[in-house]
Amino acid sequence: MTNDWSFLNGMRIVDLSRLLPGPFATQSLADLGAEVIKIEEPKHGDPGRRLGKDMFARLNRNKKSLTLDLKSEEGKGVLTDLLRSTDAVIESFRPGVMDRLGFGYEAVRALNPAIVYCSLSGFGQTGPYSHRAGHDIDFLALSGYFAVPSQVNDKLARPKVRLSDYAGAMYGALSLAVAMGSAKISGQGQYLDVAITDAMVNWSAPLVRIAHELCEGDPDKMSFVMPDNDIFEASDGGHIAIGLFENKFWVQLAALMASDFPQLGREEYATNKLRNQRKSEVHALMSEMFASKTLAEWEALFGPTDLPWAVVYQDLRLFDDPHLQERGMFGELGEGENKSFQAGYPTKFSAGLNEFNRPPPGKGQDTDEILRGLGHDDAAIQAMREAGVI
Repeated sequence: MTNDWSFLNGMRIVDLSRLLPGPFATQSLADLGAEVIKIEEPKHGDPGRRLGKDMFARLNRNKKSLTLDLKSEEGKGVLTDLLRSTDAVIESFRPGVMDRLGFGYEAVRALNPAIVYCSLSGFGQTGPYSHRAGHDIDFLALSGYFAVPSQVNDKLARPKVRLSDYAGAMYGALSLAVAMGSAKISGQGQYLDVAITDAMVNWSAPLVRIAHELCEGDPDKMSFVMPDNDIFEASDGGHIAIGLFENKFWVQLAALMASDFPQLGREEYATNKLRNQRKSEVHALMSEMFASKTLAEWEALFGPTDLPWAVVYQDLRLFDDPHLQERGMFGELGEGENKSFQAGYPTKFSAGLNEFNRPPPGKGQDTDEILRGLGHDDAAIQAMREAGVI
């Protein structure tokens, strides 16, 4: 399986981003066929490497690594040459940093009018917060994410994954792909200002308005806070997720549990509207019901049904799930000490996709190859290495 069908095949992206959002965006595009050249600082490499091999590996497969000291004139010269033959560049510094390095959008566009230049930052390039430091938890807070209740007994807690970082990464990848395709047709590139906070606002703001303006902040008035669409604890401490907001599923559950919990069949609970008028008591009833059996007993009972349920994986059981295995969601790249676990690309293309193609690069492992492609001979490369430029 190859990615030869992809219009990204043969297109080059220079990746000046760090940590999670930018690298995840470019890894997604690399999976889909783009050539991604990751620029790393010669001595220590990308900061993500300091978080551990596995943390770096999950964001940087299918990329090449070029080490460059961008504070040196010779390093800047190499990047200048590289950008002339590049389709896109992505950076994740605070506003103004790339301009000070001499590689802001206007300077790069002068080198290559067809280039797509993406700045992926926490707060964007404009606005009073644009120069603030920030990380995932800050972007979630500012976006209104925590203003959207999701459970009857709602608690303020951060998501288990870096949700806003991934949201920003995916908008960055989507926007880059569209802009690169358009530039290939028109010959004109453009500048993309992608703010992680904006990405989360796009998801959160409509629900914030519904929750706090139309529903006056009362969860009992919010149709998206459902007593029968939640996570419940079994008698042995395991957890199960179930979503019954389609009324046919409530009817199925009530029939299935009629002997043990006939209360489920009460007329007052017969419709979504009625259950949402009694959220606390419905949720309490379901909590009592699920606490009456072990997780294994619920699995055996629900398995043959059409109910929308799932075990809440809280450990390595995830990797034994037969459905996820058949979907090809798990893989490995590399050998020996360099072997790394990978999670597969989530879209299945009928033309094929080989996302498990190239292991995450060692720091600077492609430097010589890239420099030779730019016209540097072995003597020049060795001189740059001795000078600490690469």
